[in-house]
Amino acid sequence: MATNDIEPTSPESGKNKATVEALYAALALGDSDKVAKLLASDLEWWFHGPPGCQHMMRVLTGESDYSAFTFHPRSITAIGDDCVIAEGWEGAQAYWVHAWTLKNGLIMQFREYFNTWLTVREVSSPRWEVARTSHTLWQSQPRDRFNRSLPALLLAI
Repeated sequence: MATNDIEPTSPESGKNKATVEALYAALALGDSDKVAKLLASDLEWWFHGPPGCQHMMRVLTGESDYSAFTFHPRSITAIGDDCVIAEGWEGAQAYWVHAWTLKNGLIMQFREYFNTWLTVREVSSPRWEVARTSHTLWQSQPRDRFNRSLPALLLAI
């Protein structure tokens, strides 16, 4: 089974994946009330990518409308009980990965990676050291990865 084809391992991970799918559906419809119900009021976010490409953050804060940049996930994968990864590309120069952290069905944290290769690894050490027993849970799969160079980041969970 490919890394990105991980099946949800618990009922909670399946619910979290459904929540993130509902978020993208609400964004596609421009349903700001539904989007707001899925996000914590104190949503924490982090961005990595070229300046000016914080598209999702602009949408979530109301700085731009839903049509400014459309997000059509090509894959959505639940990782463990609290993380969901979405990946997509919109044209030749726009590859993105979103990492969502959920608690009790509510999106608490958002990480946006734009034109960045991402690898998600499980870390078994409580001190955030990548242990010898850690393994890759998910890895970016941009469709044109062989035609361009992307900076790479490791997300340890």
